[in-house]
This record gives sequence, structure tokens and C-alpha cells, in this order.
Amino acid sequence: MERKIYDPSLPENQYRHEFKYLCSCGELAMLKTRLQGLVSLDPHAGEEGVYNIRSLYFDDIYDTCFRENEAGTDPREKFRIRIYNHSSERISLELKQKVRGKTRKLSCLLTESQCRKLIKGEIPEFQKDSPELLVKLCLLMQTRYMKPKTIVEYERVPYIYPYGNVRITMDENISASNRTDLFLEEQIPLRPVLEAGWHILEVKYDEYLPDPVYRTVQLENLHQTAFSKYYLCRRYHL
Repeated sequence: MERKIYDPSLPENQYRHEFKYLCSCGELAMLKTRLQGLVSLDPHAGEEGVYNIRSLYFDDIYDTCFRENEAGTDPREKFRIRIYNHSSERISLELKQKVRGKTRKLSCLLTESQCRKLIKGEIPEFQKDSPELLVKLCLLMQTRYMKPKTIVEYERVPYIYPYGNVRITMDENISASNRTDLFLEEQIPLRPVLEAGWHILEVKYDEYLPDPVYRTVQLENLHQTAFSKYYLCRRYHL
């Protein structure tokens, strides 16, 4: 896979710190209580304060993305298509990059037609002004036989804090499906990938994590994990 993914001309704050923790239901409930009055729910979460995320992840013929995550390779990157609340009204193609311990996400919108082509492992039509991200994925599909490998789905409770551009997310009921052909369907077969009662907490920020937030999210038994949701879901299908 192409390795020149770090662009020194970009502002450093486009690369963010990201830490992940395995949490029990009890720990998440405690954190929700402690965060009240300090952080705000992301307005995209709607009245119920939660939304569904479904992502279709790509990998090449050598399962490079999976194996690099397992080995902790840096830099590394992976492509995914993402929808929210089982709706195809907004379909995003995203490239998640990890460089020097920080992460960055690039994205562009897809049409439903383009998405359905990619789901089938086919190259969609694009023009000279098509997003570079789509062009890059198509090139990798031609040269490294990149194709859809798994679906990751979960419910997210997102919080935001303006100072430090902090984002705290609680991802519950993380499940996987190898029926990549059903990505845009409302209902798909899913299999949980964590033991019952366990979920993932993510804390993301730019250059610093403000002390009030740092103190609030400190729990003695939090277990930090380096594995991505993609890795956890692929383990069940390799």
C-alpha cells in the first residue's frame, strides 16, 4: 500500500490524538453521570442523544490493513464507506490515517450509484473533477485488488467540548457482518464482537486535553486498546 501519507505542509492540528478504552456498562453509566454539565451532546445525535453508525471497510488481497493494525504499524491507513441511521441520504467515503501516533480523517461524499458499484467491488465512473479520495481508492482496487471485507455497526453516544476540540464517544453494541453486499439494506445479519456488557470509549483531541475533561474521564479500571473496530470485526471472518 502507498506509504507517503504524511503531508508536512498540512497544519499539525489536522492530526489528532485518539485514545480507545474497553469499558463495561457500569463504567459507561458512571462516565455519563460525571460528564453531565461539563460537556455537551453532539447536536447530530438528535433528541435521543445517540445515532447508529454502519461502516463498510476495504482491504487488499494481502489483508494489509488488518495485519498492520495487529502489528501496530505506523504509518497506516484504511478506507471505509459510512452511513448513519441506516440511511443512504448521506454516504461518505473516508480515509482514516494514523501517523506518528496521531490520527486524521479525510472524507468525500458518494452518490448511491457510486456506493453500489464499490460494494460490488467494481470501479464507478468518475470525472476529472472527482474527489481525489475516490480516485485513490479506485487505483488501489485496480493495483492491489482492494475490495469490501466487512461491515462494522454500532450505536454512538457523542459528546463535545470546545476547548482543545475534544470529542468523547461511547460506542455500544459493536457488531460485524460479512454480508458486505447488504451494506445499504436497513436490516442485515450482525454478530457481536465483544463480550456481553463491554463497549468502547474513545477520547479525541487536538494538542491538549483540558484538565476538567482529563480528571472526569479518569477511571481506575479502564483498559486502553490499540485495536480498531475493523480489526476486532475482521478477526471473526479470517
